[in-house]
Amino acid sequence: MELGWESFLGLLQKRRSIRKFKHQEVDQSLIEKILEAGMLAPSGKNRQNWRFFVVQGQKRNEYLKYSQKTWINIKDILKDRLKPSLYEFTERFFYTLGDAPVLIFCYSQNSPDEKYLTSIGSVYMAVENINLACVSLGLGCCTMGAPLEIKAEVDQFLGVDQREDYKAGELQLLCGLAVGWPDHSPPMAPRQTEDRIHWLNE
Repeated sequence: MELGWESFLGLLQKRRSIRKFKHQEVDQSLIEKILEAGMLAPSGKNRQNWRFFVVQGQKRNEYLKYSQKTWINIKDILKDRLKPSLYEFTERFFYTLGDAPVLIFCYSQNSPDEKYLTSIGSVYMAVENINLACVSLGLGCCTMGAPLEIKAEVDQFLGVDQREDYKAGELQLLCGLAVGWPDHSPPMAPRQTEDRIHWLNE
């Protein structure tokens, strides 16, 4: 069954990076649905090399000190890029994760039988599927690169460093996702088109 262009475009246009969430838990069934959507993504050599680590409850609360630490590493860069009100809002997000009840850490299981960029690209396609699945279910999602600022500490926090594929140098953290019920509706950032598309016909 065709979704239809207008419906598909509408889904894309509704996606936002949500950084403020309601104090409301997300049912396990919904978390499973968005992960299912992620795992429907294409992947190099069909390796399906994504690995997701879902953090909730007390474990989620314990992660806040790591999120706060990542802010220290990037706050000066953001101060030059963001207007003061947005900078303060972003700082609050790092200290509270916007009260998101669910965190998902996304890893690539790399292998010599696949090109490195293809492996990590496969995981990011799964991440986009999760973002869009959240929109379709009324959930909010924010993709976070900040955990990479303290990658080794995050690996240890999750216990990932005890896995054999990690010890073999094959498991790599790519991003985190904050997921919950949105409590704000930020505007869409303007899309930049200059020098983005190049047509080659001859």
